[in-house]
Amino acid sequence: MFTKTTEQDSLYDGLENMSTVDLLNNINREDQKVALAVQQVIPQIESLVDHIVLKMQSGGRLFYIGAGTSGRLGILDASECPPTFGVSPDKIIGLIAGGDTAIRHAVENAEDDTLQAIKDLQAHSINKNDTVIGIAASGTTPYVLGGLKSCNLLNITTGSITCNVNSPIAIESQFPITPIVGPEFVTGSSRMKAGTAQKMILNMISTSVMIQLGHIKGNKMVDMQLSNDKLVDRGTRMIMEQTGINYENAHRALLEYGSVRSAIDHIGTC
Repeated sequence: MFTKTTEQDSLYDGLENMSTVDLLNNINREDQKVALAVQQVIPQIESLVDHIVLKMQSGGRLFYIGAGTSGRLGILDASECPPTFGVSPDKIIGLIAGGDTAIRHAVENAEDDTLQAIKDLQAHSINKNDTVIGIAASGTTPYVLGGLKSCNLLNITTGSITCNVNSPIAIESQFPITPIVGPEFVTGSSRMKAGTAQKMILNMISTSVMIQLGHIKGNKMVDMQLSNDKLVDRGTRMIMEQTGINYENAHRALLEYGSVRSAIDHIGTC
């Protein structure tokens, strides 16, 4: 049986009459449930991560598809991977119903088009080496559901992140992840607990995949893009720690070789 627990009445009422501190404490009380809900689905996350790693080792890519908040969260996670892990922007790609306009503004009826997601994916020449994760708190978003159905027909691996048991999207996907966060503090506002759960799981997926693909050394972001002075300084200190040379020489090596990894490889470690 499919029930949208994410849209059930809030456990709280009379929100407009609460003091600021009561609002904050009650929101925080609900937020504390999210990490526990995510903990329960770690085996599901593990299965999907292991599959993505195998696919990406063979040249595959990772796609996120979603609408509204879910789509924006996918785009956020995808956009953070190149600067953090030094990967090409075409390795992890976020797509949202309604296109780039929908990142900042609601696009009327965009999420209701069951055929648009596969068109958006085909614009990136989606193929059997790739993995597509549908993100939808409700588990019913037509844009996502249609995209996953099309991918399954094309023998493309599908996963999902939803927050309701036995949702159509979870059933359609090969690797469903379903953290059950319960009713939202504001009834139906899935940007809250459901969105937090989705963000946590996306962080877990992309970070675990990138680590297993070799983009972290020890616990350091050795492939990060050197896009500002703060990151150049951080990279310099990583080189100092790994090689034992002083700041000036480490900084010079970083600028010469272009990345922490390359600098360490050329200098050698202590």
